[in-house]
Amino acid sequence: MNKEILHIDVQEFITKNIAADISKIILKGSPFEEISVQTLANQILAKKKSQHKLPTWFCAKNIYYPAKVSIEQSSSEVTAKYKATLMSGERMVDLTGGFGVDAYYFAKRSKEVIHCELNRELSEIVTHNFKELQVKNIRTIAGDGLKFLKNTSQQFDGIYIDPSRRDDQKEKVFLLKDCFPNVPENLNFLFTKSSRILIKNSPILDIKSTIHELQFVKEIHVIAINNEVKELLFLLEKEFKNDIKIYTLNYAKKGWQVFNFSFNNQKKASYSEPLHYLYEPNAAILKSGAFQTVSAVLKVHKLHQHSHLYTSNHLVDFPGRRFEIAHILPYDKKKIKKLLSDNKANITTRNFPKNVGQIRKELNIKDGGSDYLFFTTDVHQKKKVLFCKKAN
Repeated sequence: MNKEILHIDVQEFITKNIAADISKIILKGSPFEEISVQTLANQILAKKKSQHKLPTWFCAKNIYYPAKVSIEQSSSEVTAKYKATLMSGERMVDLTGGFGVDAYYFAKRSKEVIHCELNRELSEIVTHNFKELQVKNIRTIAGDGLKFLKNTSQQFDGIYIDPSRRDDQKEKVFLLKDCFPNVPENLNFLFTKSSRILIKNSPILDIKSTIHELQFVKEIHVIAINNEVKELLFLLEKEFKNDIKIYTLNYAKKGWQVFNFSFNNQKKASYSEPLHYLYEPNAAILKSGAFQTVSAVLKVHKLHQHSHLYTSNHLVDFPGRRFEIAHILPYDKKKIKKLLSDNKANITTRNFPKNVGQIRKELNIKDGGSDYLFFTTDVHQKKKVLFCKKAN
């Protein structure tokens, strides 16, 4: 950690150049003798990445940024705030602290938070930043979180873990048992330290197989931001044996889209040909696998078992995008082209033999405009094209 970065002139330079062309800055070289241009460039890039993801850090003075990959891997403030609602108590421990965003929000709901980070330089950076953010109830420990737990007699109201999803060769891994720390292998020990454990997993993990890897899963939270799944959270509670609740959340411009259901008690869908309105579920629902339950609970009909599009005659509040169907056509190139305005359209495929790229090439359709075309298969196994407009 080069503390010369914190000099007022350097901080002003970083702020002034937040929108500058970083390649030009590197070519000019560093104007500060004690700081390499590579270090300076990293501070600018990392701070820029924090602007929307971590506004509290971005707006604070004298924040020291780690390698930009740490910012990329960090929780956003939106997801960290949400996680803090799931875990609170007198004493919390974050075994894989990283840049400290989750610990920062846990500290707002707990008397004491322990932040463990294996990377000593990152731990030093986080310690400095917590002081600048005037956080006084987080204790930082540079070291292995599991070893800390094994060497302490303390008990905790909650344990939070975000396992590293890369192996010793820096290659991505996809099973929870292959991550570091190995949570399934250490679960019995972890439950001797706390009765509640929150695990942040990769969005690509399969929910059913991960449930089988773990014990006492109480809740699963699928969190998306702007229709992109960012986090898959598993909340474990010692000796819990009841039905698992799944919470799907998508943070969009108008706020949270929420849909919750029981994992072991899913309902059956109803089916219909396209009616007046069309609905496309958000990414969190698609990840959760609630395809049938959405139909039953919200009283909308599926177009096909594998299409994951829904329809109704009356507009309903739906966790995803809503459209009004203007035309229903078979997959006929001439008829489709005839209805297009300006040869532009937004195209989506669901359970259709051709992808978006193939369709654009075949029909010579550019992206954009106010028309939304859904290429899909209906309940009678017919290939259909639905011409839609966004519903108010």
